[in-house]
Amino acid sequence: MSKGLVIVESPAKAKTIQKYLGKGFSVEASLGHVKDLPKSTLGVDITNGFETDYIVIPGKEKVVAKLKKLAASADNIYLAPDPDREGEAIAAHLATELDENGTKKKKAKKAKKGEPEAPPRIQRVTFNEITKRAVQAAFDHPRAIDQNLVDAQQARRVLDRLVGYQVSPLLWDKVRRGLSAGRVQTVALRLIVEREREIKAFEKKEYWTIDAHLAANKPPAFDARFLGKGEEKVEIPNSEEAEKIRTALEKADWLVRSVDKKERRRNAAPPFTTSKLQQDASRKLRFSVKRSMMIAQRLYEGVELGDEGLVGLITYMRTDSVRVAPEAIQEVREYIGKEYGASYLPESPNTYKEKKEAQAAHEAIRPTSAMRHPDQIKQYLKEDEYKVYKLIWQRFVASQITPAVFDQTTVDIDAKNGNDSFWFRVTGSVLKFDGFLKVYEESKEGKDEEDEELKHKLPALEAGQKLTLKALKPEQHFTEPPPRYNEASLVKELEERGIGRPSTYAAILTTIQERQYVQKVGGKFVPTEIGLVVTDLLVENFRDIFDVQYTARLEEELDEIEEGKEKWTDALSEFYKKFQKDLKYAEKHMENIKRMEKPTDEKCERCGAPLVIKWGKHGSFYACSTYDKDDPNTCTFTKENPINLPDLDSADMQETGAAEEYCENCGRVMVLKRGRFGQFMACTGYPDCKTTRRLDQGKKVPDIPLDELCPKCGRNMMIRHGRYGEFTACSGYPDCKYVKQNFIGVKCPECKDGDLVEKRARKGNTFYGCSNYPKCKFTSANKPIAEKCPSCGSEYLVEKNLKAGPVIACANKECDYERPAPPPPPAAASASAPSHPA
Repeated sequence: MSKGLVIVESPAKAKTIQKYLGKGFSVEASLGHVKDLPKSTLGVDITNGFETDYIVIPGKEKVVAKLKKLAASADNIYLAPDPDREGEAIAAHLATELDENGTKKKKAKKAKKGEPEAPPRIQRVTFNEITKRAVQAAFDHPRAIDQNLVDAQQARRVLDRLVGYQVSPLLWDKVRRGLSAGRVQTVALRLIVEREREIKAFEKKEYWTIDAHLAANKPPAFDARFLGKGEEKVEIPNSEEAEKIRTALEKADWLVRSVDKKERRRNAAPPFTTSKLQQDASRKLRFSVKRSMMIAQRLYEGVELGDEGLVGLITYMRTDSVRVAPEAIQEVREYIGKEYGASYLPESPNTYKEKKEAQAAHEAIRPTSAMRHPDQIKQYLKEDEYKVYKLIWQRFVASQITPAVFDQTTVDIDAKNGNDSFWFRVTGSVLKFDGFLKVYEESKEGKDEEDEELKHKLPALEAGQKLTLKALKPEQHFTEPPPRYNEASLVKELEERGIGRPSTYAAILTTIQERQYVQKVGGKFVPTEIGLVVTDLLVENFRDIFDVQYTARLEEELDEIEEGKEKWTDALSEFYKKFQKDLKYAEKHMENIKRMEKPTDEKCERCGAPLVIKWGKHGSFYACSTYDKDDPNTCTFTKENPINLPDLDSADMQETGAAEEYCENCGRVMVLKRGRFGQFMACTGYPDCKTTRRLDQGKKVPDIPLDELCPKCGRNMMIRHGRYGEFTACSGYPDCKYVKQNFIGVKCPECKDGDLVEKRARKGNTFYGCSNYPKCKFTSANKPIAEKCPSCGSEYLVEKNLKAGPVIACANKECDYERPAPPPPPAAASASAPSHPA
């Protein structure tokens, strides 16, 4: 009998922990969440205190059954999912399932008089890093499940379910079926759409700069920039004004007005939080946010390091804290003193201010040992793992090194012509001591003023010194609109505005691309036509729920629930009042709105009536404006709309299209290639990296990484795109060929052992077959229902779609039992084609 059953999320994490616990412990994986709200119903009783109906996730029954069986024979059960809200919820759901089975049969022994009370049989253990020290310390101090954390996760889940289930059907009715609204994803989309409109509405304004190339008694010559006249700053609005100033400057006497020398110190950045890692990996490595998090997850759970075996290389990667454990600070200070010398080691450890909402129990993302230099373990890591580990290691080590020191010189210069005095300035910096820059430099968005200053090399200058004009360089400029968001800048914006939390950013960015609300053009987000339509409709009709400030306030409330300051049901009640008001307004306001369509100047080729643009499963299309679905005699003409992207003018294309595209898997440059099926983008890292993407009328159909883990090998699952549509498969292909089956929750009526799976034939039609194929060859063209026929006793009924409408009928052809089918719940209905044939 084992001392204890330990349950974690992933097989990789299980293997690493098993190594540290040794014999007597059995470590198993739950493969992520085991329970969730049902897909076919709302699963939340709004009238009864938001009571939730959690069920075992379809396909997870065997996992739960196995864990229950193991729990029945274990003395103790330790729940060790990740140390955050999601991990606590997984632990709570596991406890509920295992408590039904084992605790009733095997209760903890009662303590004798005078003895301390025996600990409960099911306990929670957490650790911020998977190392021997951290794991053993966690098992020495197990605790009860933190209900506040569970409540915060449940509140978020219910909020998202209420919005998704009650808003999405309005989009289906007014735009097209299959669209979705999300509490946070819609606000993120709104930011992208508003930025796009800001760019379109931006009016360029002309301005000029004048640089004077000057020389002193000794080299080097240098450039100073015009600031104004006398002591007053002046802008040069046009070429006429620039020419006037240039003419006056040619005859001017040039004198140094003042020289200001000062020492400037630049401090190191704190170690990574989740969002800062996502931003830096995006800018420096060209990795997508999703990709960075998947790699960090592998580094956290454990990587094989030769004789050392499985080793967790970094601390937990979902954190907003910059706190570092004292023992880690002591170790990194020892490393810095030994490797770089005393001048790089501050007298006392560097400390960093925490954000208000940061979770104090968490640490920053850091290597589990600063002594483990990236180059020492490079041979054991994949290329992308090495890059991310190196980034984390460098940032952490640099965070405990002394500041970089610069000598900065600012020179103001007067150009005098009679009574006119023109003011010029040049600033130059010299790196005096590299400090933390010896190890790492933080990436920045756009041009860096400090880098510009470092380019200016100045001679020795003093006030009153005469200078010689070598050349004048007037240059025309135009003000520029704000740039489109890329992944790094959108994450930064979301964090600064308090929308979502860093652990959710990867999912948000994935969802808005998967729904085709935005596309990446040159690495930057551009809203699609459907994205613009959806945003306008939702923002107009749900002014509270999709308001940026209100969404940020909700995140603060979730933090307060986690801290025990607010009840989760109170927060939901307050939210639902606002939501109901918005929902009533939207239903009333949208009641008389015709299904969304856009007038055009095009004429119908069949009847001559105007064409309108409508939206369907594959984007927008032209349709005859006279079409009426209730009148079979109206014109049904449709044709393709070749443009499914917002209009991009030449300036837009210069900004987005000309930019290099980088591989989302390895960060190398993508190049255009031609194959037998046409042009496609391919990674230059081939054959090491085989990433490609199709060029399908400008549409990108990327593989979408998921948090769900493969039950066979433990790698992340991905949504892939094949010739017959989307499917979910292991990211480890071709090593692992696991493909997720779409179970419908019905046992096979023929073999009684397998489960029925929704499948797609080569012709594209859907059918239902047994998961035990080819041993069992049961198939059905209609969807089976686990209900006996009340007329003939047949094992199951089926759903049929007849001209008169959907019905529930007996599967036995000789039985005529039939009844009308109930209307489908909002999320159960599948995405359909356009309102009439495309």
